[in-house]
Amino acid sequence: MKEKNVCKEVDINGNRYIKADEVTKTYNLVEQKIEHPFEIDEDYFIRTVTYHLVGRVKKASGKFLILKNASWIADSGRFMNAIQDGTLDEVEPVGDVFVNIDSIVDAFPWCHKLPKNQK
Repeated sequence: MKEKNVCKEVDINGNRYIKADEVTKTYNLVEQKIEHPFEIDEDYFIRTVTYHLVGRVKKASGKFLILKNASWIADSGRFMNAIQDGTLDEVEPVGDVFVNIDSIVDAFPWCHKLPKNQK
């Protein structure tokens, strides 16, 4: 039995379009699932190759970790005090931020309230 012809293209006013699901299949654009140790709705102090952040993981999407209630940490001060006591010297609250997972050097669970004020 001959397989039924499935329409992969649509003609609109003389323009031919490929259906979105066919583009996804053809070019393998399905979102990648990247393994990572981060838990959704948990707080972390993250050091990247160029800066530090503290925030709550909202979502992981492809190679990006999305933090909410995040702050850029311009100066953590003494690192042990930052991690153990939550004491930070310079803080810039930024809201939501997208962090490329490939840029993360290390991360620490943040067991303190997230900073809300600029310091």
